[in-house]
Amino acid sequence: MTHTRTPEVFVEGLCFAEAPRWHAGKLWFSDFFRHEVLCADASGRLESVAHVPHSPSGLGWLPDGTMLAVSMHDCTVLAIENGNDNGATRVYANLSKYVPGPCNDMLVDPSGRAYVGNFGFNLYADEPERATDLLCVLPDGSVRVAARELRFPNGMALTPDGRTLIVAETFGQRISAFDVDVEGNGALSRRRVFADLAGSYPDGLCLDAEGAVWVADARGNRVLRVKEGAGIVDSIAMGDEQCYACMLGGEDGHTLFLCAAPGIGAENGARRAGRILAVRVDVPHAGLP
Repeated sequence: MTHTRTPEVFVEGLCFAEAPRWHAGKLWFSDFFRHEVLCADASGRLESVAHVPHSPSGLGWLPDGTMLAVSMHDCTVLAIENGNDNGATRVYANLSKYVPGPCNDMLVDPSGRAYVGNFGFNLYADEPERATDLLCVLPDGSVRVAARELRFPNGMALTPDGRTLIVAETFGQRISAFDVDVEGNGALSRRRVFADLAGSYPDGLCLDAEGAVWVADARGNRVLRVKEGAGIVDSIAMGDEQCYACMLGGEDGHTLFLCAAPGIGAENGARRAGRILAVRVDVPHAGLP
């Protein structure tokens, strides 16, 4: 069914918002073409967190509270320093020798393991699409391949028990799931299809308390609610805008934040028509991010 509630504007005047995260009472997100990590309080008041010259993407937090951000085009994971450094960054992990294209979304689990996706090719240079690896940065800073042959691994979610990692494969037009070796090194196994979304391009996603996933359909002007074994069970129409990521949050976890823009690429970012919308939904947030 199609959700009939109309999203309201939460933040506007952005270039291209991605990787939204509800954390410590605020919505944190990256703006690709402003080259900034930002956060907004419950009223939508913006604050700049850090400048990332090579475009920020996925966000997460280590167990000690240190914030991590993917730097897309130099293929690094940055640590954003707290305290008096005013958002200074340092390289936490360099992924450049492991990836053939820009890095994108990331999920940091409760043990500090960071799962990082990448395009697999240079989308902006019109290279042909090809499969790639999902990487894992371990707490000691070492990098290993977590899963192979994913088609544009993108948004991710981790179930509350930490035992299932859910991954959007944008060009695979599906959502995949993996078992996580929680007691070991976080290795992934038993890959399976969580949902076949033929005709859709799943991008950023989040998990709710019924085990369903809200996922942005990057080319479908909509956001989908998807259940394993049942497929699409709900959707929210976006009108003339595209939705590239979503996040459940707010004080009670029932607000779905939607990252919207007129399209990808720097030319669309220059229009500063990107915004984040918000809509109330029935089932609250669960798991990570």
